[in-house]
Amino acid sequence: MGGRIRICLAILAVFLTPSLSGCIGVDDIANLGLNHGIPGGLTLACLDDSTYTSMVIEIDYEPGYKPEPSSTDLLKQRLESVCEKPQGINFEFTETNFANDVIWTAEDVRNIGWEEKSNNPREGSTLYWQIIFPAGTYDDSSVLGVAVDASTVSIFKDSIDDAENIFRRPSAEKIENSVLVHEIGHLLGLVNTVYSSPADHEDDEHPNHSNNEDSVMYWAIESSSIANFFDNELPTEFDLDDKQDLQGLADGTISCTDQLWRP
Repeated sequence: MGGRIRICLAILAVFLTPSLSGCIGVDDIANLGLNHGIPGGLTLACLDDSTYTSMVIEIDYEPGYKPEPSSTDLLKQRLESVCEKPQGINFEFTETNFANDVIWTAEDVRNIGWEEKSNNPREGSTLYWQIIFPAGTYDDSSVLGVAVDASTVSIFKDSIDDAENIFRRPSAEKIENSVLVHEIGHLLGLVNTVYSSPADHEDDEHPNHSNNEDSVMYWAIESSSIANFFDNELPTEFDLDDKQDLQGLADGTISCTDQLWRP
């Protein structure tokens, strides 16, 4: 199936100001069988510990684009709350210069991400996911982050900084916190990317996103909730439905599709 499937989290402002967004970017879903997989394709490898007992998040960033410590600390907490990894979840940071111009497509993120990966996603007993922090913006500059396959995410700090300039609050750091957890949520298969939830919590108009404004997977914070911006608060946690979906996937009560690995 050609064409890009874009499933966006948009944090909308009043008065038609640009949106903050995090997306699933898939240019040609058939070609992902090469086996980078689709976002959510390593969900079971994360939730289960029978083969992969540890997890490493590889952070590749351009000079000046290293993520905030609060973002990676928060992400570790969220992953530890849902993924079974008795040998721990750790981060590896590498400063690099990506061979790309200032505009990124999903294909750019995927291809350059794989060129930069230090390890295959499944290496021995360790599961590796990668987050790149490049200079520049996505080809839709309102997009703050994108998940492009089963193990690769990009976060666009330039667009995050621009979003802070628009809204003043929340801060760029708070926006980054929320967007990073959101994008990793897509690697976990949320919402309904590689399964069908028994709970009715997927937004009808924004597939693969929550309809609960308190979930980090919520599709948008609209003008009715704009006070959250000025309170410097955005959702950063998976809600009960998200967590119950992940528990069902882990214990097998919810069927999981498109997996690169199964227990």
